[in-house]
Amino acid sequence: MLNWDEFNEDETAVADKPAPATPAPAAKAQPSAPADAGEIQEASGNYVIAEADRIERARKSLEELDVAAGLEELEMGAARIEVSDKQMINARADLNQLVPFKYEWAWQKYLDGSANHWMPQEVNMNADIALWKSQEGLTADERRIVERSLGYFSTADSLVANNLVLALYRLITNPECRQYLLRQAFEEAIHTHAYQYCVESLGMDEGAVFNMYREVPSVAAKSAWSLKHTQSLARADFNTGTPETDQELLRNLVAFYCVTEGIFFYCGFSQILSMGRRNKMTGVAEQFQYILRDESMHLNFGVDMINQIKIENPHLWTAEFQDEVTQMILEGTELEIAYARDTMPRGVLGMNAAIMEEYLHFICNRRLAQIGLKEQYPGAQNPFPWMSEIIDLRKEKNFFETRVTEYQVGGALSWD
Repeated sequence: MLNWDEFNEDETAVADKPAPATPAPAAKAQPSAPADAGEIQEASGNYVIAEADRIERARKSLEELDVAAGLEELEMGAARIEVSDKQMINARADLNQLVPFKYEWAWQKYLDGSANHWMPQEVNMNADIALWKSQEGLTADERRIVERSLGYFSTADSLVANNLVLALYRLITNPECRQYLLRQAFEEAIHTHAYQYCVESLGMDEGAVFNMYREVPSVAAKSAWSLKHTQSLARADFNTGTPETDQELLRNLVAFYCVTEGIFFYCGFSQILSMGRRNKMTGVAEQFQYILRDESMHLNFGVDMINQIKIENPHLWTAEFQDEVTQMILEGTELEIAYARDTMPRGVLGMNAAIMEEYLHFICNRRLAQIGLKEQYPGAQNPFPWMSEIIDLRKEKNFFETRVTEYQVGGALSWD
């Protein structure tokens, strides 16, 4: 580690140190003597300047710089950006100008996300390690849930991060929304770190967990469904600007925000958090609660983006497209139900696959309603009201009896 004191010593402190044994310095070049090309010229201080020919090449390169072309690219002298110039997609306004804000909700979500910063190592995993290593600590079904959850989520958050970086950031043309996307991408990295931290702490088979999306059918199916909605947008030649490509971007937003983060995460989250409520795997559960808080904000941000694009581009939200989007959300629900059946072949933790199915129907209805579509399971109820309490983030809570889980940087944010 660097010791910055070494770079801030006063002359007295330096003088007190024994002088290192070094060769005698070479004689300095006379100021009046010009340096030949390639000669290293020593400056008046304790350093030497670059070779003369390198400096000359740098100056010549700057002389040849096409400043006019650069100024044209920057539109020197162009009028300042107005709020009316901004829009979610296909904007022609300068993307480098964050203000004036058009979507205050996007900037506020960025601030809220930044205030909620956390790191996986802050969570004590000692109780989890002891429980995991104990022969009688967990049932086989409970172990299956922990392994499946870490296996799916370790890949899922990487897929979401890749989609943000490789596809969405380039295509969303509003700077305050882009600011939140950068924050979200960082949070996805933290989530992947959290799963790795849990796997490492418990001494699990890392290869088996992180490759589960290619070995376990119920996990592979969800990952494959998400991946197919990134492929076209990630192509270097893909651009919005036509009804077809704009709708393709909307499909991606629905796929990742409403389905991947809005449905695919909910079986695993409820399973792990239910385990935490029973004072089991409390460290893993606490990590998942932090992650769920982040994901809830991601979901709400994505829904706001989808609805804003609909407002600005009503021609995209055709009856046919609404039917297609509804079908996408139903597909996601069926995939998550299949995952629930795989992870819970028997009743465990006060839940079973049948109860989880109704919960997922309830979640499906919420996702559809959030983007203005008709519910497909009228009357579906939430059998886990405690999950709504956690997701809504209305109050400080510590039901794991380990620590206050509403951690915030500097106490900057209150959910009350």
